[in-house]
Amino acid sequence: MTAACKIVIPARYGSSRLPGKPLLPIGGRPMIVHVCERALEADCGQVVVATDDRRIVDAVAGLGVTALMTREDHNSGSERIAEVAELLGWADEEVVINLQGDEPAMVPAFIRQLAEALIEEQTAKVATLATPVTDIKEVFNPNNVKVVLDAQDYSLYFSRAPIPYFRNGFSGVEPVLSESGGWLRHIGIYGYFVGFIRRYVTAPPCELERLESLEQLRILSMGEKIRVIVVAQAPEAGVDTAEDLARVRAGFGGA
Repeated sequence: MTAACKIVIPARYGSSRLPGKPLLPIGGRPMIVHVCERALEADCGQVVVATDDRRIVDAVAGLGVTALMTREDHNSGSERIAEVAELLGWADEEVVINLQGDEPAMVPAFIRQLAEALIEEQTAKVATLATPVTDIKEVFNPNNVKVVLDAQDYSLYFSRAPIPYFRNGFSGVEPVLSESGGWLRHIGIYGYFVGFIRRYVTAPPCELERLESLEQLRILSMGEKIRVIVVAQAPEAGVDTAEDLARVRAGFGGA
């Protein structure tokens, strides 16, 4: 075991685009089973599936994870994790990784790296991942969230907009990236100290969060720092749409 922490997998049954998403088959097994296996392979400590549906609890039985029924009225995975922390009596100084239930191809080494970075962190109560952008299309795609860092690798801002804006490279007909790089795409996995999660879920959404539809901007508006660990290559994207599901299924050898 390389890092002692908790991993929570929020897994809500309802989904506007893919109803019952955690139970959709990939390679002959429910998606949530693959996510649990990635978490267990990280070998960081207790793995908890937090769900609002008994069928998801049944799907992960026998995997060696803890499955908890949580409330149906949560607005985010963070809120569901806060409930788990209360149900299991976790101390404020515990580190918890928020691994989304639609990430069956997450790299276990990235989970460990995130946990280790936060455990060693002296300033931030939150950590996340990012990866360099190599395709100009990613910069202008609002579904790819960009992050800008300070000199100590703490986030300055997250945005769906093309930040940083390359004045000399983006103003032409064919925008180009600077050869020196500098663009980072956010990878949506987080580590938190439990005490921070308890504070975060009681804070109201900020205006920037509403405008960009990015929860992490609430963290910055609270005056908190977010440590960003840059990894060389992003994991395979998660499952949000039917097209995503087909892509992931192909990678796992079919439905």
